Amino acid sequence: MADTGKREVCEDVDETCKPTAAKLPKCGAENQPDCDGGGECANVLSGFKVKSVLRDSARDKTIFIHGTVEDQEAVVILEKTPMRQDNLAEIFQKSRLKLQMKNDIYSTYQLQPPAHLNEIKTTVICPATQKHDYLSTTLPYIESQSFSVQWVYNILEKKAEADRIVFEDPDPDTGFVLLPDFKWDQKQLYDLYLIAIVHQRNIKSLRDLTSDHLPLLRNISKKGKESIQKQYGMPACKLRVYLHYQPSYYHLHVHFTSLNYDAPGCGVERAHLLTDVIMNLEADPQYYQNRTINYTLRADDNLLL
Repeated sequence: MADTGKREVCEDVDETCKPTAAKLPKCGAENQPDCDGGGECANVLSGFKVKSVLRDSARDKTIFIHGTVEDQEAVVILEKTPMRQDNLAEIFQKSRLKLQMKNDIYSTYQLQPPAHLNEIKTTVICPATQKHDYLSTTLPYIESQSFSVQWVYNILEKKAEADRIVFEDPDPDTGFVLLPDFKWDQKQLYDLYLIAIVHQRNIKSLRDLTSDHLPLLRNISKKGKESIQKQYGMPACKLRVYLHYQPSYYHLHVHFTSLNYDAPGCGVERAHLLTDVIMNLEADPQYYQNRTINYTLRADDNLLL
């Protein structure tokens, strides 16, 4: 679908709204239990009632489920985490095997690893809201729906997730915070995924960018890559740095992912490389005010006209 200054794709359900912690006794941050890093918490999923499966990806080993928790709309994302090389010896030594098929030199088994090596990363979004085009369509829709980015402001103001911030440039014009995305469990670098969230609050998406924002974008590119190199030892040449259009939430942010990781939404129908964005604005200060941008929509998306 083409966008002449507007519109967003709800391509990835995992970004419909901001994920909160996976284990909550009730919906809402005010009801979060006191849980240590590895400690067990009250299981909110015991009361989760399934309504529908939003997406089931065998490739990504994820499933997105819509349902309710205590009469509040919720989305649960279940994701099999990547295997870690340092766990292989334990997997081979302590797993149970059940033979499924044997034919000549080929054997197929069902392997049941130890419980602590068979975890499912679980994200609970509750309460969950519908995802929401731009200028003539998207912007009025966002405003009419009062689409909240308060959780972003909470991060910027250190009211939430302050301990997850790995770098911050506090400059109000060119500054940003850098923190791991919830899709990354930080146990291996293969699927490294961080988000840079800008301090400026009047830039909703790619469509708002002009040449005036070049210092901000260059700063994110330079310091974001430097910080990831210092913190995780991953050089810039192994990073994919891009913006989504449409974004999952309307406060400008930039994605930093490992080149090895085929992250949701990193394809050409949605992702715009930060280097390309910078060069486009250098060539035309109003490039993203005027360009037609193509994107995809789900068949049931409210923006499908």
